Amino acid sequence: MDTTQYRHLIAGRWEGEAGTQNINPSDTTDIVGMTPSATAEEIKAAISAADDAREQWAQATPQQRFEVLDRAGAEILARVAELGTLLAREEGKPIKEAIGEVTRAGQLFKFFAGECLRLSGEIIPSVRPGMTVEIVREPVGVVGVITPWNFPIAIPAWKIAPALAWGNTVVFKPAGNTPGCAWELANILTRAGLPAGVLNLVYGSGSQVGAAMTESGLVNAISFTGSVGVGNSVAKAAAEHGIRVQTEMGGKNPMVILDDADLELAVEVCINGAYFSTGQRCTASSRLIVTDGIHDEFVGALEKRMRTLTVGNALDPQTIIGPVVDQTQLDQDRHYIELAASEGGDVIGGEILERATTGFYLSPALVKSTTPDMTINREEVFGPVASVIRVADYEEALSVANDTAFGLSSGICSTSLKLASHFKRHAQAGMVMVNAPTAGVDYHVPFGGTKASSYGAREQGSYAKEFYSTTKTIYTNP
Repeated sequence: MDTTQYRHLIAGRWEGEAGTQNINPSDTTDIVGMTPSATAEEIKAAISAADDAREQWAQATPQQRFEVLDRAGAEILARVAELGTLLAREEGKPIKEAIGEVTRAGQLFKFFAGECLRLSGEIIPSVRPGMTVEIVREPVGVVGVITPWNFPIAIPAWKIAPALAWGNTVVFKPAGNTPGCAWELANILTRAGLPAGVLNLVYGSGSQVGAAMTESGLVNAISFTGSVGVGNSVAKAAAEHGIRVQTEMGGKNPMVILDDADLELAVEVCINGAYFSTGQRCTASSRLIVTDGIHDEFVGALEKRMRTLTVGNALDPQTIIGPVVDQTQLDQDRHYIELAASEGGDVIGGEILERATTGFYLSPALVKSTTPDMTINREEVFGPVASVIRVADYEEALSVANDTAFGLSSGICSTSLKLASHFKRHAQAGMVMVNAPTAGVDYHVPFGGTKASSYGAREQGSYAKEFYSTTKTIYTNP
């Protein structure tokens, strides 16, 4: 396959000298692309370009914004096979899931194109005679967007599309090991008619670009998805400079399996939630909390189902579990697996595998006989690794589920309407799933968590306006 030379997009111009290799995790001999690293001057130029373009885009009509986002969504959907292949090749996501992610990105642009035409305000009478009050929404201004590698086109889509829909300009910093999807997305928006400077793409060090965003004096908001440590640093720096901030970070999501659960359904829910996307998603079901009466039967069935999961090259249609994204992540996964074993866990799977091509292949791991205080149940692994915690009953299951610093997604498998309803109300998470995987949400509803998982306004759906727009109250005395 061809090696693409990626470039920054600054003020409508493609710039930069590509020098960093983007390696295919399914085949380390395959160089997907070559990526530049932005200089301080290039980052500054990108921010300035967004600032220069902000007034023009803020004044664009809803129809103009709609047409750009709608065209972008249409092109993404027309190219799902091509873009899905690129995503699978650079991130390692199995081709079927990769195509699904690209499809979601197209749907996100289509949805937010519609939001351009659903803008609304209020006119209400004042408590003072004769006075009229108008409440309108306006763009925030320049938005910095910092995205991770695990959903390299969907997460940028659900940040950039609403930013543009509500009239903001964007400086976009994608993850270094998935530059191709970001480059294609910038190309698509340019072809869709987005004016120069409205979207600027810069590759490079997250700390360098993030610092430039917070210190420039020109960036009005930052939307970040990534690790807890980096997210907290971004939030702190943004607060110090009076910048609106939104951070989506980690998860240690529980899936509760009760005695009355449909066993076959529960196994499939956990297989999907824990191991699909190679477990590399913040909503993965990493803690399986199982009540005593069903524990042994459930674990036996889960182990049997795990053995049917094909680990292989992401481009092979038969692959269910693709490679881990890179050597650093593979080392981290193995570290947590070995640590779990040293702390008393019974590890099934989790071995480094050899395939026809050299890649970062790891068999899915299940850690049995764990306790809530073990490291494997406290810290996010971000790989195809799940642990099992045995509990006596529903009350203990709920307590263990909530016993975490995180609060992104939480799930339960049960045929009891009473217990499922209680769990929905008392699970300490931003999203709750009943008889469904903790991972996987619709594009038109809010996404986000509680506690250490999220900070700031929700993402996606109409709720995105709370971050990407600000209200103005206007009084008129005729």
